[in-house]
Amino acid sequence: MPRYLPRLAPGLSGRVFIMQERKLLSGNEAVALAALHVGLTRGAGYPGTPSTEILENAARLGVPCQWSPNEKVALEVALGVAFAGGRALMTTKHVGVNVAADPLFTATYTGVSGALVIVACDDPGLASSQNEQDSRRYAEAAGAPMLEPCDSQQAYDYARLAFQVSERWGLPVILRMTTRVCHSKTIVRSRAPEVPRAPSYVQDIPARVMIPGYARTAHRRLRAKLAEIAAWNEAEGPVTVHARGADLGIVADGICVCHALEAAPGATVMAVGMIYPLPVERIRAFASRFPRCAVVEEGDPVLSRALLAAGVRIEPRPEPYRFGELDVDRVRRLLAGETAEPPPPPPGKPPQLCPGCPHRTSFDILKRLGCIVAGDIGCYTLGVMPPFQTMDTCVCMGASIGVGLGLRHALPPEQARRVVSVIGDSTFIHSGLTGVADMVYNRPPTGHVVLILDNATTAMTGLQEHPGTGRLLDHRPAAKTLSIEETCRAMGVDRVTIVDPTRDAAGLEKALADSMASDDLTVIVARRPCILAVSREAKAAKAAKG
Repeated sequence: MPRYLPRLAPGLSGRVFIMQERKLLSGNEAVALAALHVGLTRGAGYPGTPSTEILENAARLGVPCQWSPNEKVALEVALGVAFAGGRALMTTKHVGVNVAADPLFTATYTGVSGALVIVACDDPGLASSQNEQDSRRYAEAAGAPMLEPCDSQQAYDYARLAFQVSERWGLPVILRMTTRVCHSKTIVRSRAPEVPRAPSYVQDIPARVMIPGYARTAHRRLRAKLAEIAAWNEAEGPVTVHARGADLGIVADGICVCHALEAAPGATVMAVGMIYPLPVERIRAFASRFPRCAVVEEGDPVLSRALLAAGVRIEPRPEPYRFGELDVDRVRRLLAGETAEPPPPPPGKPPQLCPGCPHRTSFDILKRLGCIVAGDIGCYTLGVMPPFQTMDTCVCMGASIGVGLGLRHALPPEQARRVVSVIGDSTFIHSGLTGVADMVYNRPPTGHVVLILDNATTAMTGLQEHPGTGRLLDHRPAAKTLSIEETCRAMGVDRVTIVDPTRDAAGLEKALADSMASDDLTVIVARRPCILAVSREAKAAKAAKG
């Protein structure tokens, strides 16, 4: 039996689990396998570390999956699948939950006819992100049940459990993972696949159309469902107690369960699997058995504050442990009450743009022209690093255009003309289109310049496709390719220029200089394929020929 197989209520599953072969899988691979075994109708997402490999692996297993233009669209597609009675999976990294928050907060009101599981992958320590946002906050805010696995076995088990919970209560369920769980490999013992019921639409206007009159009732219905789930979690939800000592009790979630088990071999550890709604009374009874009870959690003090607010006797966590990833050594020091952190390890080699990357030419020119660069999220964000150091702002996906426009509106003309918004092709399709709409509608007096670095892929997260590449998630040709330049022209941009930054660096420099000197609204598409993508395509073509 797997180490952390959750106990399921008979009314929830009613199945006899037959253990299958053992596999060494990452957490992402385990979720993909679970998607196959629940008979997923469709998966949708937007690539972002550490979540990307879930849909890639699911697609390789034959599960229907797609990359959507952004996370909001991905969740809406998944919600439509679940409205149709299908089983849907939406994947995203933590900041992508922000993009999907608009439909998420209403999806818990509408509920679903089938099942909808949202995998939110957080990045404590900012391995590849712009913040340390804690997605556990979204569970309570949106009213979505949340499960959190500690290893690949639990990632598999809890993904399947999430579909069961979603179907039983008709609610979206969030499966929260972190970088360490997503990418670390442990043994997974799978179970027999399921045969889900076929999707079929049943009209339910009061449940699906959230006008105020229906939404008021839906809110009450949501709270009643959450109360039922809380009662189930208190009675028999996924909680595992590792009984090993009577002096110290530890309440932990996610990867912190593994850290606590190793850091405190004499402590009894309660691993909480469903962290919203939290099984407060089970935890209260657990904590009362020990002279000391500590909470070990990464990120925000979500569990700690909820338990303290409920009057559960636990030790508050020292503030320094809110930041960065926890590991076994840090957990040892946390439990010992040490607040002084050891000096950080010496920094490694800083990341850089690849040798031969076409973005290098673009940043050379931007620096030479003295541009004020409103930057964006992608591999080109590395333009902020030496030797270029040519990026003045970077906030979130698509912010380069909006921030650049704000700078243009506020700065005196001689500075405003130096402002250039720099954005990648995938990011432009993700969140840049609305910025162009604002640029055309609220035109700055000095015009504006948007430089789209089009390398024909989503490079930073592993060369994924998007609507502008002409290929689907599995790299098969798409029926139609979105044209960035024609889209910009149709939206009313004055001038759209396409240039190859490697073959025609002088042409790119002239286009930028001329645009900065004019009052036009200009989009310059610096188009050159990523050298890594070109290499991948060449290898694929060679393999196809045998």
